Amino acid sequence: MIKGVKVKKLKPIPDERGMVMEILRNDDELFEGFGQVYLSIVYPGVVKGWHYHKAQTDNFCIIKGMAKVALFDGRPNSPTKGEVMELFIGEQNPILVQIPPGVLHGMKGVGNAPAYLINTITEPYNHKNPDELRKSPDDPEIPYDWKLKEG
Repeated sequence: MIKGVKVKKLKPIPDERGMVMEILRNDDELFEGFGQVYLSIVYPGVVKGWHYHKAQTDNFCIIKGMAKVALFDGRPNSPTKGEVMELFIGEQNPILVQIPPGVLHGMKGVGNAPAYLINTITEPYNHKNPDELRKSPDDPEIPYDWKLKEG
């Protein structure tokens, strides 16, 4: 585990009408504040990443489809500096992943359908001065390969 990254197992509650699933509540131990909620869609096989934030905490939940979420701790003073995490999240594994500032992260759509990410962030997006620093998906400083691992 990367220091500061938290995973919360979500509990779908089905009935004959459908299903409800709480993702994040203001009384959860993970809740740090509210900035905004947004939807991001990733198509199968497409990589969105790498990026990180200086102040913002992300709370990732894939509500439809499946995605591979990869994280890399590049924070200079972190006890887990250099560690990589890989999680498969979505309909087959409903979890919330909390990503602290400074941790690089990205996602890749897996399966045959787009993956729908709901992200509840702690800071509102600033269009004039975004808190988002990007790196290439194949950045040689990040020891991670987005390719399919067959076998």
